[in-house]
Amino acid sequence: MAQTAELIAVGTELLLGSIANTDAQMISRELSALGINVFYHTVVGDNLERVKAAVEAAKSRADLIITTGGLGPTCDDLTKNALAAAFDRKLVYDAASASRIRAFFARIGRPMTENNLQQAYLPEGSLILQNDWGTAPGCMFRSNGVMVVMLPGPPRECEAMLRNRVLPYLFPLSDGVIVSRTLKLFGIGEAAMEARLRERMNAMENPTLAPYAKEGETELRITAKAETEAKARAMVIPVEADLKKEFGDLIYGVDVASLEERVLELLKARKLTLSAAESCTGGLVAKRMTDLPGASAVFRGGVVSYTDEVKHKVLGVPQELLRRNGAVSRAVAEAMAKGVRQLTGSDLAVAITGVAGPDPDERKNPVGLVYLALTDGEKTWVYESRSGGSRGRIRTMAAHTALDLLRRYLTDAPIPEDAGGYSPDSPCPYFS
Repeated sequence: MAQTAELIAVGTELLLGSIANTDAQMISRELSALGINVFYHTVVGDNLERVKAAVEAAKSRADLIITTGGLGPTCDDLTKNALAAAFDRKLVYDAASASRIRAFFARIGRPMTENNLQQAYLPEGSLILQNDWGTAPGCMFRSNGVMVVMLPGPPRECEAMLRNRVLPYLFPLSDGVIVSRTLKLFGIGEAAMEARLRERMNAMENPTLAPYAKEGETELRITAKAETEAKARAMVIPVEADLKKEFGDLIYGVDVASLEERVLELLKARKLTLSAAESCTGGLVAKRMTDLPGASAVFRGGVVSYTDEVKHKVLGVPQELLRRNGAVSRAVAEAMAKGVRQLTGSDLAVAITGVAGPDPDERKNPVGLVYLALTDGEKTWVYESRSGGSRGRIRTMAAHTALDLLRRYLTDAPIPEDAGGYSPDSPCPYFS
């Protein structure tokens, strides 16, 4: 029974950083769900000897080898050659694959060059995996206790082939099922989170608990392995409950993709609409919301009021307020939120104004100072936040904070009256 797997991605473009290795992420996720452990990811360029060396190394330490890429029609598609050599197999012509390749080109109305038939040569004795999403077939075989699977590199083809052609053969290899739950947090850094959990994490074996840091937020992943999915889920439940007790409303969701997805879900559930007025973030909150399918049901619109003139003429921020307080101020953030809510007719509105850098503004406000406002028409909350780092990070943190303000409002979680000045020990959830 296969216990360990290694993924080998073939393609110089991966090493150059031209494309991301999303195939490996997808395959690892699917194998993990089966309880098959992935111990190594290897990326190797389009070089026959180096691919062979990578395969030889994988043979010595894995029960299952899955390769992606290098199955196409060009001279640098060498994966099959390397695997055939490493496992002492000939490449043989498969007439059925050749016929499907010809039919593919006929179907799309494009002439086929003869080099496309290179894809019909596969290691002798392989089980051929028909590719209904592209031209290059995959294949799999066993040799000396090792199962080898070859998949095409294009992500759409790779995922479809894995799910529809390969996974049915891998189910019997699993000696258990792995279940994971990911808690998403905003307002606590990885180091602070890990310090609170270190003793517990060190004592855990199954389930395990792992902290992760992403830009502006953190994650806690609980992973359990058992004979059945039901048993694994039962092992996760008490750990999740303990973490929710520990971190409370710092947790914005479980197994959700992002803060904006959580906000969208909550807005729909409460049948409320949203608008945004943004200065230093340049429409980042609006972008993140409208990136989500179904956002049109709740997001009414946004205004990028980057200049005082737009703040005044479009959002109705009084000139006297801008003159007296400056664009980066509590008063202006509040006026922006009220203005965009009135302009769009939304139930809720958020506003962001601040100094993203690289230099202080004309009033000498420091880089990283941001004021955020949230209004529901009856009450308005205004927050001062200070963060460091690059211009991009400051903007990202400001958008995160605005979305988390919304999340807190929509879940009736505590919203501090004011974030106040920066303090490394501040309990306010708007510091990283």
